[in-house]
Amino acid sequence: MKQSKLELIVGAFVLAGLIAVGYLALKIGAGSLVGTDTYLMRARFSNSGGLNPGSNVVIAGVPVGRVTVVTLNPADFSALVEFRLEKAVKLPADSIASIKTTGLIGDKYLALAPGGDEAMLAPGTTITETESAVDIESLISRFAFGNVDKKESK
Repeated sequence: MKQSKLELIVGAFVLAGLIAVGYLALKIGAGSLVGTDTYLMRARFSNSGGLNPGSNVVIAGVPVGRVTVVTLNPADFSALVEFRLEKAVKLPADSIASIKTTGLIGDKYLALAPGGDEAMLAPGTTITETESAVDIESLISRFAFGNVDKKESK
């Protein structure tokens, strides 16, 4: 009888430990150990340039949110990026969203540059003042090979 009670207690502790490890794995995978409140925002780009769900949203180098969805808008063939910001972060109405790269060939992230307007963007608003990702390959091609069209026209 004493043996089965001990096994039951050990089993309960093992189960509680597994639940705790699973919870931490889910929270760390989402990038937060504390359940922070967030709100949804959107930005429209001509080119998403490899930005993926899970990418950081950054203001002044500080992570303030995550990209949740990157989709194609079939009406105008633009990239619609949905992201979540911490509730404490309020964006002025004239803010600009840019897609940047960490380093030369690093991961993409969404950089927000707050404007100076006193009016704030409401949750769910789509930011239309955006700067798409810079295409490094085309820049290197132009620099290395020059403008091919000029040479061919001579």
